[in-house]
Amino acid sequence: MAETEPKAPTTEVAPESTFTDEVLRPRGWMYKRLGSDKFNLGWYASPKFQLGMVAFVCFLCPGMFNALSGLGGGGKADAKLADNMNTALYSTFAVVGFFAGTIVNRLGVRAALSFGGIGYCIYSISLLVSVHKYVPGFNIFAGAFLGVCAGLLWTAQGTIMMSYPLEQSKGRYFAWFWGIFNVGACLGSLIPLGQNINVKTNATVSDSTYIAFIVLMFIGACLALFICDADKIVREDGSRVILMKSPSWWTEIYGLWETIKAEPYIILLFPMFWSSNWFYTYQQNGINGAYFDTRTKSLNGFLYWFAQIVAAVIIGPLLDVDGVRRSLRAKIAFGVLFTLTMVIWGGGYAWQKHYTRESVGADAIAAGTFTPWDWTTKGYVGPMFLYFFYGMYDAVWQGTVYWFMGALGNSGRRLANLAGFYKGLQSAGSAVMWSLDSKETPFMNLLASNWGILSGSLIVALPVVFMRIRDTVPLEDDLKGTDETIEDVLPPGAIAEKRVTGEI
Repeated sequence: MAETEPKAPTTEVAPESTFTDEVLRPRGWMYKRLGSDKFNLGWYASPKFQLGMVAFVCFLCPGMFNALSGLGGGGKADAKLADNMNTALYSTFAVVGFFAGTIVNRLGVRAALSFGGIGYCIYSISLLVSVHKYVPGFNIFAGAFLGVCAGLLWTAQGTIMMSYPLEQSKGRYFAWFWGIFNVGACLGSLIPLGQNINVKTNATVSDSTYIAFIVLMFIGACLALFICDADKIVREDGSRVILMKSPSWWTEIYGLWETIKAEPYIILLFPMFWSSNWFYTYQQNGINGAYFDTRTKSLNGFLYWFAQIVAAVIIGPLLDVDGVRRSLRAKIAFGVLFTLTMVIWGGGYAWQKHYTRESVGADAIAAGTFTPWDWTTKGYVGPMFLYFFYGMYDAVWQGTVYWFMGALGNSGRRLANLAGFYKGLQSAGSAVMWSLDSKETPFMNLLASNWGILSGSLIVALPVVFMRIRDTVPLEDDLKGTDETIEDVLPPGAIAEKRVTGEI
């Protein structure tokens, strides 16, 4: 029997429209998959891993700042100093924030995040110094400097959260980021709670509280140095973030105008941007700082930030729910937000009728006509739940606004500018509100301004929600105004597949 020659092994070549992880990602340690099949962390330069790192930076920097601010008065018994510092903070934040997209696009997200973290450390240091020495100049400088830093940090964060994920994942990425970020505020609230557990008066927190915040904020600024810039990011489908290849200061400044020109309807979202932090001053100083003792303020702060985690976990996946067109989801989200505005702020009005600024002020406490409420005080459960729902409302509002912006495009360059507009206008509103509080505007007036501005801004935003949010944004629209091409942002296999399906 003749011996047959064995056949050479054959290899089947996959069609060009199908591709594997190895084809989708470049070589190198940044693109090696981390974790297991059950617990997939992506790769170092993946949107998932990088957003996680940014979330921990915000956990340690603005998360701790929120915990400190949530005590009312920056942890001090007299809120006037913190009001003046925050007026300076949000004034510079408003100016820098509006142009921060240009700066972040030029310098990169890593430098912006790390520089931003330093401002939070200096702010807390100045509060600690003020406990022992009268240094108003240093305090105001620290507030103004933090405004510059925070403008860059939050614009870089918004760029990452809105432009890195795929279109169908933007709500979930918000939930993931917002949850981790607010865990920082929750843990930050537990620090003064543990250290002031026996303090039943309205007193300034201890030095060790401020020192703990300073150390954690500095660690956050250092962690930001290990984040990748946007040009290194590769998404799950192999696509890259749309940027300018060779940005200059002029192209990025001109990009601000291009952002408005490409989507002029975005101006109708500006009132929502303005009102998105307007309520913090009233909630933190007018309710928590004014009505409760030190340990209960800490507990309320914890519940407020915990409520944000709960709300983010709920709202994020719902914004991305499968089987419902994105344009319809936008309308449903708008309806839910308007309903919550009426219900929760209506409850706030019912609570605010019980007291005035004068009836709970220092003179009333000294005269014995008012004693700050403790968690053991009868009737505490009602305002506790109100404050909890205020926290949930904040997360729903912020998440919905971010999702609306993210639904208007996927370009990292354009979304950086939108994030800058958002943070700039948000901070301008905050500066006005902190100034009103420092002038001892009646609490009821502050509540009425919140309810009115929030409701009015939703009405103004209606045309954007009903006319401009599409089920998907074509890649060609995102590439307008940049020097990128389809070949720059998609791998060869993905380009072939999109051509076959008629997407490009």
